[in-house]
Amino acid sequence: MLCPPLPPDPLVQGWLARHQGPVSFTLHMLGIPPTIIGVLLLPIYVVLMSVTLFLFALVLFVGGYLIQFLGHALEGSDPGEIILIKRKLGLPYVEVAPGRKAGRSIA
Repeated sequence: MLCPPLPPDPLVQGWLARHQGPVSFTLHMLGIPPTIIGVLLLPIYVVLMSVTLFLFALVLFVGGYLIQFLGHALEGSDPGEIILIKRKLGLPYVEVAPGRKAGRSIA
C-alpha cells in the first residue's frame, strides 16, 4: 500500500519560504554542503592536528557561508543568523525578500 507523502516539517516550510528566489535557493544548495563538510572535518583535524586539513576545512566552511550570504544579499533578505541577532537586539529585519509571500513554498 502506498502512503501519501508527509507534509514538510514546519522548520523546512519556514526555510523554503525564506529562500524562494531561484538564485538564492541555488546558491544555498551550493553553499550548504561545503559548510557542513567543513564542520564535519573538525574532529578529524583535532585527531590529526593537521594545519593543512584545518585550512581546508576553514575554507570550505567560510566559503560555503559566503555563498549563502551572497544568496541573501541578491534576494534582499537577512540571513537567519543575522535575523536572530537583530531580533534579540530589537532591530528591524527582513525575513522574506520584498515582493514574496511568506507562506508560499517552492513547488
